[in-house]
Amino acid sequence: MAWFQRTFRLPAFRRGFHLVTDQVASNVPEISQVNIGLAHIFIHHTSAGLTLNENADPTVRIDFESHFNKMVPENAPYYKHNYEGSDDMPAHIKASLLGNSVMIPITNGRLNLGTWQGIYLCEHRNHASGRRITVTIQGE
Repeated sequence: MAWFQRTFRLPAFRRGFHLVTDQVASNVPEISQVNIGLAHIFIHHTSAGLTLNENADPTVRIDFESHFNKMVPENAPYYKHNYEGSDDMPAHIKASLLGNSVMIPITNGRLNLGTWQGIYLCEHRNHASGRRITVTIQGE
C-alpha cells in the first residue's frame, strides 16, 4: 500500500461556494498512480469548509450561500467573537456545520465522484486569502 501527501494553497476566492475539484486533482498528480484507494482532502482553516455537491448547475452554489447566510446570520446580538468583523463568528459556525474534510474513493487513477458531484470550497469570509489544503492518498 502506497501513501502520498501534498499540501498546496488554493487561490483567494470571494465569499461563496466554489468548485475546486480540478485544482485538487491537478495539485496531486499521484492520484493517477493509484488503482484503488482513498483521498482524504483537508482544509487548514476554521472559517472555510469543504463539501461534495452538485457540479453542473451554478445556481446550487448560489442557493447554498443564500441558505447559510439566512441560517447563520451576521451581526447576531449574542455573538461575542467578532474580532475580524461581522462575518467572523458566522464563518466559524458555517465551517463547523460543513466540516473541514471530505474523503473520496480513487478508482483507476481518478477521483471516483458521482456524475454530478464536485468538491466545494465553502468560503465564508468576505476578505479571505488563499486557503491551504492537504490531500492524503492511500492505495495501490
